[in-house]
Amino acid sequence: MQLLAQEEYGLRCLTRLSRHDGDGPLTIQEIARAEGLSPDYAAKLLRELRRGGLVTSTRGAAGGYRLTRPAGEITVWDAIEVLGGSLFPERFCECHPGLQKDCVRGTDCALRALWRRVDGAIRRVLVGITLDDLRRSEPEMIRWLAIDEPRNAEIS
Repeated sequence: MQLLAQEEYGLRCLTRLSRHDGDGPLTIQEIARAEGLSPDYAAKLLRELRRGGLVTSTRGAAGGYRLTRPAGEITVWDAIEVLGGSLFPERFCECHPGLQKDCVRGTDCALRALWRRVDGAIRRVLVGITLDDLRRSEPEMIRWLAIDEPRNAEIS
């Protein structure tokens, strides 16, 4: 499994906005340049984040994008949900029937149980991490996540 580019870059845009919080809005060009994205792609991501209620935009010369709530109130899961959704959506099995019209394991599937468990575990971790938490440097984040390991030990 892997995160889609949209989820990675969308989180990077949100993290950029969280670090700039209180200093006025950031323009698409500023966000794109800071995150190494094309302005068109940054605009697409910010449009999705706006539709999802995580950012707001202001038009005009002094306009740009800001978070809709404080960084400590927006979780990584909020962003993933807006940008891509669940790793194992409810209708996942319908997309993988093999050569049949319907999956041959439609009523009894150990894999479905596994993927739901993995999805739930990932969701529980990401709900506990906010944009404010992501303001840490990488070494600080590694230490912070290690401190949190006992609470999330069942996920290992």
